[in-house]
Amino acid sequence: MKNSIASLLLLAFLPVASFAQKNKTPKPVVIAYVGGYRGLADTSYIDVTKLTHINYAFVDVKDNRAWLHFEKTDTVNFKNLNLLKRKNPSLKILISIGGWAWSKNFSDASLTDTGRRAFAASAVNIIRQYALDGVDIDWEYPGMRGNDGNVYRPEDKENYTLLFRDLRHALDSVGKETRKKYLLTTATGGFSNYLSHTDMKAASVYLDYVNLMTYDYSWGMSGHHTNLYNSDSIANQNSADKAIIAYIQAGVPVQKMVMGVAFYGRGYVTPTADRHGFNQKPVSNVRGGGYSYIKDSVLTQPGNTAYWDDKAKAPYIFNETTKTFITYDDERSVKYKCQYVKEHKMAGVMFWEYSNDPKGYLLNAITEAFK
Repeated sequence: MKNSIASLLLLAFLPVASFAQKNKTPKPVVIAYVGGYRGLADTSYIDVTKLTHINYAFVDVKDNRAWLHFEKTDTVNFKNLNLLKRKNPSLKILISIGGWAWSKNFSDASLTDTGRRAFAASAVNIIRQYALDGVDIDWEYPGMRGNDGNVYRPEDKENYTLLFRDLRHALDSVGKETRKKYLLTTATGGFSNYLSHTDMKAASVYLDYVNLMTYDYSWGMSGHHTNLYNSDSIANQNSADKAIIAYIQAGVPVQKMVMGVAFYGRGYVTPTADRHGFNQKPVSNVRGGGYSYIKDSVLTQPGNTAYWDDKAKAPYIFNETTKTFITYDDERSVKYKCQYVKEHKMAGVMFWEYSNDPKGYLLNAITEAFK
């Protein structure tokens, strides 16, 4: 895998090698998703000195428009997030539209030229009104089912790209008025099948960053949910490395790619204790929790043993008595992810979601790795 991605990257960078030698590699971006979908977000503990971007999650889609589902608290959250720029004037704040629960209307909004233009105008109106810096689209997923009740159709593949074209045009138009560069990004599936339902090469032309959601890999089976590489324990699994290789092969510039880090764990009860719970159909799901909780509470509980998968570069916890299996990112796995980003000249990392690690264990690890 390492050799194959190295070859791909070498080919990708050969035409610009002389130019790259004259220019320093940009500092990696650190993009935090901050949730406002529950109501008021506590911004008091956000260490913005360690962030480059905040993606506010989420803005809904209604009647082919970007829509503030909880306008009363959304507006307060925007105000409080903007106040963080006093500590970090270069911080960029974007609205993230969609998410797992609010992606059901993307297909309809993107179906026609009229719908796409109306959607783009509504998104731009929000960022203008609240003095924000750009738009992130988290459509889960074009051409695929996603959450129950989502509308999806084959036309999503083309319309997904056209949506970004119209958003880019709207953002650039208002940028000429305000003399400001507005960002356009997207959160994408960290699995190769996502590329069968989108034209990411064409879409990436309009995008500043492609945020790969390289987590939630363990649906339906116990195993790593945010592993960097494939494990020896599970066949035909997803991994961040596998997704990045697929995106490069699909024509997405690696310098626009952002690797996802999970600030939360996923937990399962397995039927047996074989292989420390690996690769089994769970009996039930249990709370994984955010990383601060995992580090301070779960790892200190009797019977819970931490393991490290050196092939996957990923940790997990297993309790032989309760047969509880928890998969997550820790400081060590984050360090490997950041090294990967630097070695392959990716744009940086993003993580879901800030409130899952209020003590900042993983953000500190990211900051240290990118020094």
